[in-house]
Amino acid sequence: MKLISWNVNGIRAVVKKGAFGPFIERSKPDIICLQETKAEKGQAIIDMPGYEEYWNSAKKKGYSGTAIFTKIKPIAVVNDLPDKICKKYGLKADDYGDSNTEGRVIAAEFDDFYVVTVYTPNAKDDLSRIPLRHKQWDPAFLAYCKELEKKKPVIFCGDLNVAHTADDLARPKENEGLKGFTKEERDGFQKFIDAGFVDTFRIFHKGNGHYTWWSHFSNARARNIGWRIDYILVSAGLKSRVRSAGIHPEVEGSDHCPIEILIE
Repeated sequence: MKLISWNVNGIRAVVKKGAFGPFIERSKPDIICLQETKAEKGQAIIDMPGYEEYWNSAKKKGYSGTAIFTKIKPIAVVNDLPDKICKKYGLKADDYGDSNTEGRVIAAEFDDFYVVTVYTPNAKDDLSRIPLRHKQWDPAFLAYCKELEKKKPVIFCGDLNVAHTADDLARPKENEGLKGFTKEERDGFQKFIDAGFVDTFRIFHKGNGHYTWWSHFSNARARNIGWRIDYILVSAGLKSRVRSAGIHPEVEGSDHCPIEILIE
């Protein structure tokens, strides 16, 4: 089974640029998870015969949102974090607008595992969302994945808006303590690893130079001055089934590029 994750930064824009359809035709994923769709189902003309579509769109038009397209029919699909987990960690839409109003999570249950797509809130340049990330969102999303894992293994993927280690961005010294590379955000990611989830890309690839997002400024993408902030993680029990993991920096259309795993 091939699974692809891609922050498209606006599905309508990626389709209009002619980047989406050709990539899907070439790669032939069984499941594709999207983040930052910025659209509702039907707003983008997507020709994907054989796939079922599941969307979780933000209440705010043209903002955030996730989707799952799958050739394998899921047993069930659930949007958003459960109310009990939001309540436990104090995620309130009225306070932050970042819990269950922005279409940030979809979980699809299959025979052998769950697939979860997630678009993690950005900490913002002024780091004003660090308390949300560190004390609420990251712990709540981890708790949700661990809750699902009680039933069957979990694959979760998406834009986690953090570079985990210094190898995950081109200029770690210059970005230490800035959005996406704060101690709090990195600790939040590390808690997933400590809880038994495996960063699939790092099973096969070590070192730096492997990035999934590039700034629009200073010709950063052509110079590969980027960040690896998009991930596919799996429950420890699935690690031996992961046959490959890769990044597709050659695929344009978004400031992020697609990532994939092949799992048996």
